[in-house]
Amino acid sequence: MDATGSADVRIAGYDFGTSASALSPLTFEELSQVEQTVGWTREDEQLLRKHAGLFRSQAEEMVGAWRAVIGAQPHLSQGFVGPDGRPDEEYKARVKPRFVQWVVDVATRPHDRAWLDYQEEIGLRHTPAKKNRTDGGHTPSLVPMRYLLAFVPVVTDVRPFLSAGIVDAAELEAVQRAWTKAVHLHVTLWCRAYARDGLW
Repeated sequence: MDATGSADVRIAGYDFGTSASALSPLTFEELSQVEQTVGWTREDEQLLRKHAGLFRSQAEEMVGAWRAVIGAQPHLSQGFVGPDGRPDEEYKARVKPRFVQWVVDVATRPHDRAWLDYQEEIGLRHTPAKKNRTDGGHTPSLVPMRYLLAFVPVVTDVRPFLSAGIVDAAELEAVQRAWTKAVHLHVTLWCRAYARDGLW
């Protein structure tokens, strides 16, 4: 484990904290203002980290459920389709471990420069600037921003995955609120990659 409690993983294309990651143009003042806007607090950070082990144990199941939603909607699953019109199973397999790791990172990573840079990287990987580049895929070059935003409610309802591990109802609700804020923060930062200069 590293200092954040995240596993020391070797996932293909997981460039967190490396020179392969994009560099975010955002300042920490701008980040702080977005955090304030979503209501993100030190208590939220501590609460997610307290339950990091639970998020880690449930991450794969969470991602499996979310990907099932994607797979059931053609306009969403189009992002994983190859030139032959069929799902690119190799691409899907390569993307999944990073999605699983993202769940763990949300619960454990401090909002430092490496984390901020990697949010820029994730955003770019949904746009023509970097989609397919990491995995050598040939799927459509854009995940429209509207789908990132519209998918937030799917990813924020984590109570079904956590209820067995957090029996206190008040604490479960607090973790749900903290996770929801965290997801909104992440997606907001990813959307910077879509915005014209000065408009984000």
